[in-house]
Amino acid sequence: MGAGKSTLGPVLAGRLGREFVSVDAHVEAQTGKSVAEHFSERGESAFRELEAQAAGELLGRRNVAVVELGGGALAPSATRAALAEHAFALRLDTSADEAWTRVAGSDRPLAQDTDAFRTLFEQRAPLYDEVADGSARDADGAVLAAAGIHVEEDAAARLADSIPGGGSLTLVIDATVAAIHGDRVSSALGDRLAGSHEVPAGEASKTITHATRLWSALRLDRSGTVVAVGGGTALDLAGFTASAYLRGVAWVPVPTTLVAQVDAAIGGKTAVDLPEGKNLVGTFHWPARVIVDPELLATLPVAELENGLAEVVKTGLLLGEPVWELPTAEQVRRCAAFKAAVCLRDPHDRGVRAQLNLGHTFAHALEAASDYSLPHGKAVALGLLAACRLSGLEDQVRLVEELLHPRPVAVDRDAAWAALARDKKALSGRARLVLLDAPGEPRHGVEVDEASLRGALDALIA
Repeated sequence: MGAGKSTLGPVLAGRLGREFVSVDAHVEAQTGKSVAEHFSERGESAFRELEAQAAGELLGRRNVAVVELGGGALAPSATRAALAEHAFALRLDTSADEAWTRVAGSDRPLAQDTDAFRTLFEQRAPLYDEVADGSARDADGAVLAAAGIHVEEDAAARLADSIPGGGSLTLVIDATVAAIHGDRVSSALGDRLAGSHEVPAGEASKTITHATRLWSALRLDRSGTVVAVGGGTALDLAGFTASAYLRGVAWVPVPTTLVAQVDAAIGGKTAVDLPEGKNLVGTFHWPARVIVDPELLATLPVAELENGLAEVVKTGLLLGEPVWELPTAEQVRRCAAFKAAVCLRDPHDRGVRAQLNLGHTFAHALEAASDYSLPHGKAVALGLLAACRLSGLEDQVRLVEELLHPRPVAVDRDAAWAALARDKKALSGRARLVLLDAPGEPRHGVEVDEASLRGALDALIA
């Protein structure tokens, strides 16, 4: 009561593309009486019976929704059982003082006396802890909790406690990252660590050959978990390997680059490359948890931070917010929450998730034509430039140029064109783009005439 459920709930539902349902509002609609009237006419116990019936009905529906439960709705065991069976239960964190400030002076029957309110707050807290699958204080936190994404400074020091399950762990770590953080990560995994494997740094490691080597080296059973530590390429390789090993074992990415923390680690896409194109062989394999520690970015070279900024700018263009102006830790949290919400709405990339491909059709083509020697961030910067040009947004063209400084790259034009035609989003050999009507207003699945498309790609090539 007073935690902000009725305020945050509709916001969360909107971001997830789901219906918002209030149990209290459902009772009022069914009976034609307000909660206060139920309390005054028949007492709390009678209202709780109606509330439990409504909660069971709403939680048992097959349609996916955000359901708001009243502060006292957890008392019946049947409601707790329905939560355990049907729902991800999210507790909104608040203090007694904060909650009282919000409800004091209202007509809420149980918020008429401050001492009684505080006693009730303390009595209910253990019950909330018992049923909660996650907790949050704001909409971004709610999305991150629902997606299983843990963002916290120094989280890497407490890895073993943050990884779900009790099975053994196998570490797959980028060789460059291993030299910097390997000992720390191994120590944090503690007694659960059963094996460790280094993979080469860079896009060249994202191949079936390297996946086969990992499959041959793994010694996990189905209760085990692959812990992937590194940038986007290491996470893609490890996640893809985990998705197919024993027909799928759990995996937990621990991203160490800005690109990975704001983008690559989020959403459950895993893949390896083929000579013909990037990410052409892959799976959807949602992580058991994503552990994001912004402190790990402190050891990144400036060039790598600049590389990651391209994904931050992409997110800002999709959001219509200048997220690149935020401090780095806040950039990470905001961008991760945005992508997580989109992926929860469309986990298998059949609709709105396509917007995350802004600039990437061109970027992937340039990466493939460079034989993956072009850094992903530089490729995305060029792709964003092309997308903004084709969108006719000159202000955003200048923004991309000022923030990311994209420069045409020397790759084979015909190879880039062939790779663009084989892009994952292509349909019958025709590329489908994400363009912007305005910042915060993306359109996906856009087909552009061949001359304009070729011209936009050629402008990116030295």
